[in-house]
Amino acid sequence: MSTPLDAFVATCDLVGQVRGRSVPAERHLELLEGGLGWLPANLAMTTFGQIIAGTPFTSTGDLRLMPDAASGVEVPADGEHPALKLYLGDLATLDGEPWRCCPRNFLKQTLEALRRETGLRVLASFEHEFVLRNLPTSAPLSLRRHRDAEPFGHDLMRLLTACGMEPETWLPEYGAQQFEVTLAPSEGLVAADRAVLLRELVRDLALRRGLIASFAPLQDVLGTGSGVHVHLSFVDEGGRPVLLDESRTGSLSEVGAQFAAGLLRHAHAVMAWTAPSPVSFLRLTPDRWSAGGVFLGVANREALLRICPTTATSPVAAARQFNLEYRAADATANPWLTLAVLLRAGLAGMSGGEAYPSPVVWETTPPPNELAAMPASLDEALNALESDRVAASWFEPDLLNTHVGVKRYDDADLASLPVAERVERIARAY
Repeated sequence: MSTPLDAFVATCDLVGQVRGRSVPAERHLELLEGGLGWLPANLAMTTFGQIIAGTPFTSTGDLRLMPDAASGVEVPADGEHPALKLYLGDLATLDGEPWRCCPRNFLKQTLEALRRETGLRVLASFEHEFVLRNLPTSAPLSLRRHRDAEPFGHDLMRLLTACGMEPETWLPEYGAQQFEVTLAPSEGLVAADRAVLLRELVRDLALRRGLIASFAPLQDVLGTGSGVHVHLSFVDEGGRPVLLDESRTGSLSEVGAQFAAGLLRHAHAVMAWTAPSPVSFLRLTPDRWSAGGVFLGVANREALLRICPTTATSPVAAARQFNLEYRAADATANPWLTLAVLLRAGLAGMSGGEAYPSPVVWETTPPPNELAAMPASLDEALNALESDRVAASWFEPDLLNTHVGVKRYDDADLASLPVAERVERIARAY
């Protein structure tokens, strides 16, 4: 190991906030062996830092926050700011067993269930949109906006590359001062870890460059929102892609259709995890290029689940490029839980047989009489989660109940504010 650095080990909680503890360089090796203390009650923390009452987690109890050495990235020194080693960690009991409510472990368990039940592995990529505040006004998609963000953009690509995160694109987006960054697809846990780290690295670098990065779903009530589009493909035990079948509608294979059927069936419950802020559903409405309805579409950015087109010229390359895109997620959600619930819903369809018939593949947006609506609010999505017995069964009851409690607290906390102020409060928090 190279010269130890001060280290920070973090977890991502139910409101998508990254929290943790640090040690000085002299304790770096000790940290890797024994982790740091943590409280079960921290899971019940809201967006704005309150620990809510009424959960199983009180002032008693102890956990260990155990760093995963493979997740570590080095944030280089920058001016007066020293270098730092940043790790993601698992929550464990004092005897070293995975804690039943650890979000990262829930994803690990889900990935193992996917492998055990289907023989498949997921490849995923989280496509993030965000806004850089303190930039001059510029045109959508323009070179001017791209250049106005320098040296931030250049430095971000170098940082992500040095951290082994395989950045693919950095581009000016459509919304006011909005940008997008994409990473190469990677296996499930790595992809979700990268999503957690990306947000923190972007925010940290922005501050060093005199900017403020916000990943919130909305910056303005009527403005373009920022989402997290989750791209999913699957490979078998031999590494062969399994989603492409050009003989079928939309070129989506039978196993892909089964996955889509489960996700669409449980979509409202899933969105209680993937779009879980008090303002998330203001963005998820028709004609906003986010997700305007619960349907499976071909190259349609109004679809909850989109079959992405390929540009490859060879069948082998096309099969590897072919993927599904889930469009109703944002950065107020925990990436580990987002990926896990998408896979749990898909698994339900893959194992549910005739109870999950293949969905219609829409070449255009369904007509109004056939368009299944999105939840109108976080409250509606939480109600769907609680009433969906299949979806509720995926979770340890304490994890499920704490999630619902935290979300309802956040929703009530902002309910008395004008909509514009709610949007701004969430924008500042993320």
